[in-house]
Amino acid sequence: MIKNNKEYQEAVNTLKKWAYAYYIEDNPLVTDEVYDKLYREVEEYGKAHPNEIDPTSPTQRVGAPLKEGFKKVKHPSRMWSMEDVFSEDELKEWLNRIEKLVPVKRFYLEPKFDGASLNLLYDNGKLTQAITRGDGVEGEDVTNNAKTILSIPLEIEYKKFIEIRGEVLMPFKDFEKLNQERVKEGQEPFANPRNAAAGSLRQLDPAITAKRHLLFMPWGVGVNSLNFEYLSDLMSFVYNLGFRKPPIRRVCTTIEQMQQMYEELVQMRPNLEVMLDGMVIKVDSLKKQEQLGYTQKAPRWQVAYKFPAIEKQTRLKDVIWQVGRTGVLTPVAILEPVNIEGVVVERATLNNYDYIQKLDIKIGDMVTLIRSGDVIPKIIKVLKEYRKGNEKPIPKPTHCPVCKSELLDEGILIKCQNLNCPARVVNSISYYASSGCMDIEGLGEKIVELFYQKGLLKGIEDIYYLKEKKEQILALEGFKEKKVNNLINAIEASKKRECWRFLKGLGIEHIGEVAAKKICQIYKEKFLDLSYEDLIKIDGFGDEMAKSYLEFMRVNKEKVIKLLSFLELTFPKDEQVKQNPFNGKTIVITGTLERPRHEIKDLLESLGAHVTNSVSKKTDYLIVGKDPGSKYQKAQKLGVTILDEENFEKLLKEIQ
Repeated sequence: MIKNNKEYQEAVNTLKKWAYAYYIEDNPLVTDEVYDKLYREVEEYGKAHPNEIDPTSPTQRVGAPLKEGFKKVKHPSRMWSMEDVFSEDELKEWLNRIEKLVPVKRFYLEPKFDGASLNLLYDNGKLTQAITRGDGVEGEDVTNNAKTILSIPLEIEYKKFIEIRGEVLMPFKDFEKLNQERVKEGQEPFANPRNAAAGSLRQLDPAITAKRHLLFMPWGVGVNSLNFEYLSDLMSFVYNLGFRKPPIRRVCTTIEQMQQMYEELVQMRPNLEVMLDGMVIKVDSLKKQEQLGYTQKAPRWQVAYKFPAIEKQTRLKDVIWQVGRTGVLTPVAILEPVNIEGVVVERATLNNYDYIQKLDIKIGDMVTLIRSGDVIPKIIKVLKEYRKGNEKPIPKPTHCPVCKSELLDEGILIKCQNLNCPARVVNSISYYASSGCMDIEGLGEKIVELFYQKGLLKGIEDIYYLKEKKEQILALEGFKEKKVNNLINAIEASKKRECWRFLKGLGIEHIGEVAAKKICQIYKEKFLDLSYEDLIKIDGFGDEMAKSYLEFMRVNKEKVIKLLSFLELTFPKDEQVKQNPFNGKTIVITGTLERPRHEIKDLLESLGAHVTNSVSKKTDYLIVGKDPGSKYQKAQKLGVTILDEENFEKLLKEIQ
């Protein structure tokens, strides 16, 4: 047993050395039994002497408290997407394109691992934050979960601030084991190791993440103060800080050398413990990377040379219909098991019923299955020459397989409209409570899911009975008096909302904010009893919108009336909008602005503007913030009037 702090520090250092050899170098120095024995001794000493605990000890990787959710945080520097090429000819085109901009002689090549991107922030040698990729500008803080991944060092020798980017991966053996456990528990299996890694990284309980045996493989850096000429040398420095190295990486000067490494990786791929979906080629000179710069979405100086999709043949045993969280039904093919890239595939997507008809697929058919690494397996062809005559047609569903309600059938889209369908109820409730709808703060998706599991919420109307269940909520872990009171107050406040928020919150297919506002503006309290003719008269309403609205109200009318009994909705007044530059104009918003986008949208609509998401010849104004995307370029080509935020605010002041 460890007797004092000196022995404790020696034991921690020994554990670190053993863990590095096992998780980074794949070269265990001791047996699991020996490692576990010392681990327990270090853990026991820490419990007995909490003030002496070394925060970098392997025993400190697990144990942070459960979170309600993940905080959104900005990356110190943007995490970019990557351009893809799929053949040697496309690779040549990319090389020729950059050669015209900047002459390049050296390229750095490495495997493209297929996982969940993660940004690690180190300061003064300590891991201070771990952020998921998110949209590249902003991600989620998953620091406590990242600390459970044993191939992520808690401490590095480099003391200045640095961002280290990489991929979180799940080995095939752990992926199969996890899916077997999920199936036993009645849960849906993950589609592939990438989805499993991403899901594991976002667990609210770090102890669950720790059990998933994730790996971290670095592929780049963000903000740093290092002074290297070449990326290959920079990455060598990163690996020497205590991170895993890829099985192969190389500096190349010719396309022949690139193609050779690509073919080596294709051969190596089936024998690796984690999923690869290609090879990444980067300009090795960091100075030339800066000169080449970026497009709107990706660096010009790197490209992903993707592996060809793998095809296998198997037999279609059955088709089941899954109800998604929005109510949309998706056909899932049940297959005779087939091994693709080390993963046993028994299910594949069929997209929709229209796709089934186009393929002319029947139960019992031999089919060609494709899987290209980062996508769910998909049936792409029916081998009709193998038909025996006893194959069965796949019937189109008319009733929900979960709640048995009649389905909304729009050809390609088949949807269950029942708000209380168990397959979509959590999504229905959390969408209704979201900020863009009834704005019930504190009733996010994770809380809704917990309340549903505990029987506190079975449908949207149950939100308004939560006040009576206060004691049951207080009995749940993490729910203190103040938090519960805030939630109850938010629910009470939601009882007085604009009509359009309620209508949008019902989640009717095709009825978004603009459509809901038009219905409430024109028909006010009569919105519940509209006819097809009433709806089709509304500007912008078509056949699908009208039918969807009517079908929803037919299925859910009693539930909607019940909900209305709790509410005091307000309706827009019949006021003439004063003449202003935006009245009657079609406007698109892009980029990051000082005001929240929803606030600008509401303001413009109150001035009589029509706010849309896409730029076209009919667009009158494009309001532009920082980092505008492709909408800005399209508006320039079409000659649309472009307003930056400063000029937009000036116009608003003139109106007031």
